[in-house]
Amino acid sequence: MIRVLVADDQAMIRNGLRRIIESDPGLTVVAEAADGAEAVEAARRLRPDVCLVDIRMPRLDGLEVTRLLAGPGVADPLRVVVVTTFDLDEYVHAALRGGAVGFVLKDAGPALLIEAVRSAHAGDALISPAVTLRLLRHLTAPPGRGLPNPLSERETEVTRAVARGCTNQETADGLFISVSTVKGHLSAIQAKLGLRNRVEIAAWAWEHGLMD
Repeated sequence: MIRVLVADDQAMIRNGLRRIIESDPGLTVVAEAADGAEAVEAARRLRPDVCLVDIRMPRLDGLEVTRLLAGPGVADPLRVVVVTTFDLDEYVHAALRGGAVGFVLKDAGPALLIEAVRSAHAGDALISPAVTLRLLRHLTAPPGRGLPNPLSERETEVTRAVARGCTNQETADGLFISVSTVKGHLSAIQAKLGLRNRVEIAAWAWEHGLMD
């Protein structure tokens, strides 16, 4: 059973998210929070598998909650998925740089929300398709082009697949290797580049000119 915390300042939204999450027999909501400070306290106390966090909340906003629960320097980070109505690049960028492993728009539909929770729990990352390519293209930093690539040829191929949004299975099928081999390459990539998750790998690929 995947344990989920839901943080949103609107009771109606929290209730809706709970209904969607618990429509999947493998997911359960273990706590709700009406503001950011309450979300941080509950998350640290209960250690849920995944935290669904809204951007705009009283006391602490969702970006600060994300940083406190999953950001750089957090010894044992939690998995945070930001769920919001605001499709703004600065929010997406800040959330992912703050350690979020997903960014989902509230109007994306129940199936995508459940997939985001399951992806986060599995160690993958999911961003609403409406913002993915636009976000990653905006992350492209021209100064990164031409810098030495410390990755092997196969690791580079895996990195490109991640940046295209491929799952481990899709990457394995595309490269004719096993899923366990893909996971091994991902671990090596993260270690070489000092990155923590698939979103950061994707951002690195775009920033360093690996993508068209």
